[in-house]
Amino acid sequence: MASGRENGRNGKGRGARDSQSNGLAQDFLGRTPPQSPEAERAVLGSLLLLPEVFDDVALLVSAEDFSGDANARLYRHIQNMHSEGVSIDVVLLVQRLKDAGEYESIGGGAYLAEIGEAVPTAAHAEYYAKIVREKSILRSLIHAGADILTDAFDAGMDPRSVLSRAEERVFSILEEKGQGQVNSIRDVLQASLARMNDRMQEGHDAGGVESGFDDFDEMTGGMHGSELIILAARPSMGKTALAMNIVEHVAVDCGQPVLFVSLEMSAIELADRLLCSRARVSGHRLRNGQITGEESSKLIQVAGEISSAPLFIDDSPSRTMTEISAVARRIKRRDGLGLIAIDYLQLIDPDQPSDPRQEQVAKIARRLKGLARELDVPVLCLGQLNRQVENSRDNKPQLSNLRESGAIEQDADVVMFVHREEYYQTNEEDRERCRGEAELLIRKQRNGPVGDVKLTWLHDYTRFVNAAPQRYDDLPSYGGDDSF
Repeated sequence: MASGRENGRNGKGRGARDSQSNGLAQDFLGRTPPQSPEAERAVLGSLLLLPEVFDDVALLVSAEDFSGDANARLYRHIQNMHSEGVSIDVVLLVQRLKDAGEYESIGGGAYLAEIGEAVPTAAHAEYYAKIVREKSILRSLIHAGADILTDAFDAGMDPRSVLSRAEERVFSILEEKGQGQVNSIRDVLQASLARMNDRMQEGHDAGGVESGFDDFDEMTGGMHGSELIILAARPSMGKTALAMNIVEHVAVDCGQPVLFVSLEMSAIELADRLLCSRARVSGHRLRNGQITGEESSKLIQVAGEISSAPLFIDDSPSRTMTEISAVARRIKRRDGLGLIAIDYLQLIDPDQPSDPRQEQVAKIARRLKGLARELDVPVLCLGQLNRQVENSRDNKPQLSNLRESGAIEQDADVVMFVHREEYYQTNEEDRERCRGEAELLIRKQRNGPVGDVKLTWLHDYTRFVNAAPQRYDDLPSYGGDDSF
């Protein structure tokens, strides 16, 4: 049981936020937030009894995890003694407390004696520390819940902002309190050899999701779980078309569930494009109502083929990362998930609109990477490039051309650009020379080489296909506009 002295000290000096949150928690719940003074004293007693266990304890708790102010200050002094290489014992600790003018305020010699009697053996120090950490996590959740209640009762706050702030608070606890895992090289090597064996048996990277483009899959091993893949281009290069081709292959040909978040095009526009692309029917002719009976039959046949594909399209014109994450988690839980595709990064609403734009984009990129890791699926996110790419000698983009934030490059595992030289040619003869040529420029790959992948662009069908020696022969003539 906690002594009267410690009960009187609990909560003092924790700061206005914790006091307010504790008060709100008690007001709403009528209960004292979770704590274990016994475990806290046992941790401190273990450290005084056997200082060698400090490193094990420090991996689990910090001073902020102690509910009692006196216990938090004692742990901080012990931590400083360890950092300074000073022997940890009661005599030296008492002297430090007196020098800091804290000896009486923590309870003096009587409380230190109580701590010394609180632990029968230091062998259980990690177990005591885990209890302290678990109680701390629960208190943090209560504080977050109280803050969320306060926001929710604030009539002036937009509900979407309340939701975004709520998720940020909860996941910040996971980031701060989440316990990292330290693996022995033996365990890691066993897992690595097992994956190598799978790859050798299957003839490719068993962990990657195929894109449908052979040279890209050969260079990258496919799209891997937890990877953030950025596909960027200037307008009219075909980045949405390429993303749709990949989504189609994963969902329709491979049967893996895909979530496509389209912030620019409606679901019916994407469906039209998917049908025409797969059926090899001109989208321009479809929009103008000029398709033939034979083409109509092809579209109906393709619609039947893809209608049962596990493809989910979210075409809400406005989405925050909080909302995108919620949709992805729901589909993952219900149907499984092989790929998330988002069109496009700069259209995602920031959770904090008042932040500078570069900071907004950086946070979005970080959240995208976090979502990929959390769900263990590849996230293919489209992005825009700045105009400076058009001033380069060969019009080919570089990493520095990513629009609005260098953090995109930092957080991404793969960064690639769509490039079609014919777009920049004003002379008809030059355009004809490079008609249908396209390149996928892989400019960053965290776990593999960079390089260029040749593709063939079928303009009429807004479709990219694998390049072949005859890829530029007998391509269909152009029709319609040049926006993709």
